[in-house]
Amino acid sequence: MSDPTSRILELLSLLQTHRHWKGSELAARLGVTERTVRRDIDRLRELGYPVDAETGSAGGYRLAVGAHLPPLVVNDEEAVALVIGLRSAAVSAIDGTEAATVGLLAKLDRVLPDRVRRRVASLASNLEVMVWAETGPSIGVAALTTLSQACSDSEEVRFSYERRDGETSERLVRPHSLVASGRRWYLVA
Repeated sequence: MSDPTSRILELLSLLQTHRHWKGSELAARLGVTERTVRRDIDRLRELGYPVDAETGSAGGYRLAVGAHLPPLVVNDEEAVALVIGLRSAAVSAIDGTEAATVGLLAKLDRVLPDRVRRRVASLASNLEVMVWAETGPSIGVAALTTLSQACSDSEEVRFSYERRDGETSERLVRPHSLVASGRRWYLVA
């Protein structure tokens, strides 16, 4: 890849998709030398992208953890997938996400290249997301992220539970995963 700007954008895109890249892997993917990769990493750092580097045989590059979210670089297929996912999320049973999702879709529409915007517009006008129930319980973003973190960290969770007969009780569970089906969320524990 001879154009430095395109190459740096591609490098940034690669760093966003993979936790850790060896210099030789990046060089092969970009069609350049490892020295060019090092120079391009330095350029990204000059632009404010926090790229960590490790030396040695197990060394490589990755975007720094906990840094500000860098601008997202996606290819055409990823942009289409993103829009499909956001359209599905817009009708999900997660409290408070509808407005954010619609706002994000509008932002994406403004920055998409024409060739992608046409594909997305075609999808938007011909794609319906099936919603199993128009009403019913919903879950807040905070509860959803708390439960997902408990699944990841293998932490126990205590909550109130209402049985079918209306009786409430306290539950202590070890969460395993979350399952979304239609507009309902289930905790596998």
